[in-house]
Amino acid sequence: MKKNIKNSVDDLQLYFAQDMQAVDKLINSYITSNVTPVISELSNHLINAGGKRLRPLLTLAASDLCNYSGASHIKLAAAIEFIHTATLLHDDVVDESFQRRGKPTANILWDNQSSVLVGDYLFSKSFQLMVETGSLKVLSILADASSTISEGEILQLSAVRNIKTDESTYFKIIEGKTAALFAAATEVGAIISNVEDKEADALANFGKALGISFQITDDLLDYVGSEEVLGKNIGDDFKEGKVTLPLIKAISKSSKEEKRFWEEVINKGMQKSSDLEHALLLMRQHNVFDETRSEAIKWSKKARNYLDIFPESKTKVILQELTYFVVERIT
Repeated sequence: MKKNIKNSVDDLQLYFAQDMQAVDKLINSYITSNVTPVISELSNHLINAGGKRLRPLLTLAASDLCNYSGASHIKLAAAIEFIHTATLLHDDVVDESFQRRGKPTANILWDNQSSVLVGDYLFSKSFQLMVETGSLKVLSILADASSTISEGEILQLSAVRNIKTDESTYFKIIEGKTAALFAAATEVGAIISNVEDKEADALANFGKALGISFQITDDLLDYVGSEEVLGKNIGDDFKEGKVTLPLIKAISKSSKEEKRFWEEVINKGMQKSSDLEHALLLMRQHNVFDETRSEAIKWSKKARNYLDIFPESKTKVILQELTYFVVERIT
């Protein structure tokens, strides 16, 4: 099944357009501060920068799939978006990034201190919204996810410029920094709907597998994508010494001479302008890109299979199509 990428995402956004308007209204009300304009200005810069809003949309879709009726899904979708935005603000400071979604990062337009503190502010707002749902289970899921995200980010930091990082460590990193929030976004939609555990577990597993596929694809796009698609510079992971799946696979297949190259450019960070192109050449020679794409497709299929227990519906079809979208971004 091959879907047009934009149509898959557009279908999701269009189907939940009314709910997303309510989410946006709630978000804007929560980032308005009487203390300092920096909070709303900096938050608005990233929140309204044209992101796909997949995570809050997943919460809305999961609750709809479970026939939820109420208003808590709006609050939880906003909370999910706040958590995601907070992690992006922190990430850009840690990574010393200059561009996100095709625009200068907040830490460049303002400063590192403001980015970190506004990220903290958004985290606090997300927990206010969680509490308003009155569900301790929801609070527990999102608190655990927030902790797991931090662990994943810290683990990734320890793996930077370390070519001994293996696939097991890589998957721990992306399960933490990316898949945990995808899983929480879908699981809380089920929890507020009071469905059976098997359905809630299926949606949590769907979100986790989707998040893993999404991150593997993102890491591959850093080498084979375009700046237009990524909204950031190609080869940033390579230049920053981030050891992602394409690099891990290339290193595992490298000769002694190639390993010396990886040690120079990754471990020691001694890179020339031509080194990225040489790295791409080695990856192509070892069929790394196809293997990485196959791994992303495998997790995409896993995600799709977790939806089998749900009856047929428009929402189920949209979520199934979404599993294709995450890997179809690779041209």
